[in-house]
Amino acid sequence: MKNFFTHKFRKKSPIEIAGIIIFGAIAITGLAILFGFVIMWLWNWLMPEIFGLTTLSYWQAVGLFILLKLLLGGCGGGSKKSSKNSHSKCDDDSSKSDFSKWKHYDKFWEEEGDELYKQYLERKANKTQVNESKSEPE
Repeated sequence: MKNFFTHKFRKKSPIEIAGIIIFGAIAITGLAILFGFVIMWLWNWLMPEIFGLTTLSYWQAVGLFILLKLLLGGCGGGSKKSSKNSHSKCDDDSSKSDFSKWKHYDKFWEEEGDELYKQYLERKANKTQVNESKSEPE
């Protein structure tokens, strides 16, 4: 896994990487603010009228969101040791992301190295040349 980020950021300058990090932080902050307002709006629209409950302020809505996230958790929060013995539907292979394919990435580069990658690029270049020569009029 150590080469994954090196591979992804290979041709990026430090300024571009810093920009990506800053953009990510701004996006996460914006989503957190948006979730607070959406929860506040939905609660204040539905709950007082249906159940006769009081309205929420923004910070109460954010606190409610955090409390529900802690209590209900979803599929991702536990450690591997505690989730090995559980048979919930969150543990099946269909919920895994494509990121799991990268677990063999380091070993591949250690065993095969850049030579196999260069051979792949040569094959791609040859296919491109063959396609271009077929499309030229005679």
